[in-house]
Amino acid sequence: MAPVDRETVIVDRGSRSSAGSIIIGLVVAFALLAIAYLVFFNNDGGGSSGTLDVDVPAVSVDVAPDGQ
Repeated sequence: MAPVDRETVIVDRGSRSSAGSIIIGLVVAFALLAIAYLVFFNNDGGGSSGTLDVDVPAVSVDVAPDGQ
């Protein structure tokens, strides 16, 4: 039986990937908090229906038939 050749490979991936994922995670968390605030807590506090009354002046237009 022949001896088995073994080789050890050490890969250094650095700490940049974990720091980058932490920063991306924080940005996503803040974005979700901002969306939740806008959806659930950004009402104007009056229970209003969201309608707006606008007074529009009446406009009269003289229309003449064109003969068709």
